[in-house]
Amino acid sequence: MASSAAALAGKREVHSVGFNLGVIALFAALLGLGAAYLISGAEHGTPGAGAPARLVTRTLGGTTLEIPVGWMNGNDDQGAASFAKQVDLTLTIPLGPDGAMRSIDVTLTQRSRVRPSASLLDGVYLHEFGQQQLAGPPGLIGKPMAAGDGYDNETVWYDPIAPSPFVAKCQAPIADGQPGKCLRTVYLGSGIAAVYGFDDDILVNWKKFDAELHPLLSQIGAV
Repeated sequence: MASSAAALAGKREVHSVGFNLGVIALFAALLGLGAAYLISGAEHGTPGAGAPARLVTRTLGGTTLEIPVGWMNGNDDQGAASFAKQVDLTLTIPLGPDGAMRSIDVTLTQRSRVRPSASLLDGVYLHEFGQQQLAGPPGLIGKPMAAGDGYDNETVWYDPIAPSPFVAKCQAPIADGQPGKCLRTVYLGSGIAAVYGFDDDILVNWKKFDAELHPLLSQIGAV
C-alpha cells in the first residue's frame, strides 16, 4: 500500500513539473512574440515603446540626427553617408479619424531652403484665396485657392486664432475613393525645418499633430 502511494505521488510530481515547464515555455514564447512586435514596429516606421534595433546617423547642417533605420523613407538616397541636404522619413502614428493609423512623410531640411506654412499664409496664400469658404474640421477655416498660377484644386486650411497658426495646403483627390494630399512646413530647433506630407483626413486631429510628432523628432535630435 505504501509503495503504491509513493508511486502515485511520484507520478503526480512528474506531471506537476511537466505542467510548470509547459507554462514557462508558453510564457517565454509570448514574451518573444511581444519583443519581436516592438522591434518590427520600430523597423517599419511605427514608433513604439521598445528601443529601436538599429540607428543610422545623418548630419543636417550642424545637427547630428540618430534615426531608427525603419523610419527612413525608401526614397532616401544618402546610403551610408552621414552628411545630407535633407532627410526623408515615414512615420506611422494614430492621427486618422478615431485614432486610425496613418503614415506621414517627413522631410527634414535646413531652414534656409523653405518657408513655414504660417509665414506663407500671410505672405502668399491670402492673396490667392477665392471668395468661397469651406466647412471642415472644427477650429479650421478652409479657403480654396483661386484657379491659375499652379493652385488649381487646392485648399488652404488654417487656424484663424493662434498667433502661430496651424496651416496646411491640400490638393483635391485625383480619383474617387482616394484621399486628398496635404503639405505643411514648420521650423524646428537647431536650424532644421520639417515638411510634412499627409492624407487630408488627418486634419480632423490637427490639434494633436505637433503633440504626436514633436516628441518623435525630439527623440532623434531634430527639435
